Amino acid sequence: MASVEQKLLTTVSSTPEPPRNKVTVVGVGQVGMACAMSIILRDLCDELALVDVMEDRLKGEMMDLQHGSLFLKCPKIVADKDYAVTANSRLVVVTAGVRQQEGESRLNLVQRNVNVFKCIIPQIVKYSPNCTLIVVSNPVDVLTYVTWKLSGLPKHRVIGSGTNLDSARFRQMMAERFGIHASSFGGFVLGEHGDTSVPIWSGTNVAGMNLQKLNPEIGTDADKEKWKGVHKAVVDSAYEVIKLKGYTNWAIGLSVADLTESIVKNLSRVHPVSTMVKGMYGIGNEVFLSLPCVLNGGGVSSVINLSLMDDEVAQLKKSADTLWGIQKDLKDL
Repeated sequence: MASVEQKLLTTVSSTPEPPRNKVTVVGVGQVGMACAMSIILRDLCDELALVDVMEDRLKGEMMDLQHGSLFLKCPKIVADKDYAVTANSRLVVVTAGVRQQEGESRLNLVQRNVNVFKCIIPQIVKYSPNCTLIVVSNPVDVLTYVTWKLSGLPKHRVIGSGTNLDSARFRQMMAERFGIHASSFGGFVLGEHGDTSVPIWSGTNVAGMNLQKLNPEIGTDADKEKWKGVHKAVVDSAYEVIKLKGYTNWAIGLSVADLTESIVKNLSRVHPVSTMVKGMYGIGNEVFLSLPCVLNGGGVSSVINLSLMDDEVAQLKKSADTLWGIQKDLKDL
């Protein structure tokens, strides 16, 4: 006797089409789920896979999203601790990692994360050898380098979320002082995602009007308008949010979805993301730092060569030296 399904559906093809824009998120903590939610709400994937070692949390997050399928345009949401579930991903977002313990050195934190990534990255590449990787876990620049080394993927397909969020915070805070929308203010924060990030004051503009031409001392200690304080607020903002609510998640989730859109839609938009910068601006070591990168379906297609001021180049080199000081002592890469 035919089943209800057989009575209802006439099978035309028994071979379903593989997903074209499958996205995997590794790690279902606050950041991972903010990334996943931001990506599916912008209709950027036709399959979403979640991976984590915490099986109950993982299953719960999957079920919760599946129950909202009526309101989403992502036809398939799957999850498992086995990386086979990630097969054929076009894009993989890595948010997993261990947190810094009180009194722990940055080097020790990174080394512990290297050990975690040694389990994660080869499994991702095994099942999705043609994927592009976006690393979100902190310290993001060093862990993007670690991912590049462990994955064996070409450098243009290993991207760190970098200062895409720092730049968004910078634009929002600067725009707020002018009383305009953040999208109408132009400006980048480059270098390390963190304390040694570099605000590019020479490139700040509103509608093409360069702010440094209006105020040659903008961003310096001599600036009477004290614009330098905006960058300090950008650097301090994550610490403040963490102090107030315990973690940051929504802004980074939205930032990662923005990067995802440029890649899966082949938009060739410019984003300040972490990429391998050896040979640029006099940097001699293999480090990943944020520079304005053109992102499309193949990952990073090119890097914009900005005409930076001498002090901005010096700060970028300082960022690179800081990161290399940690990377050079890492083991098992």
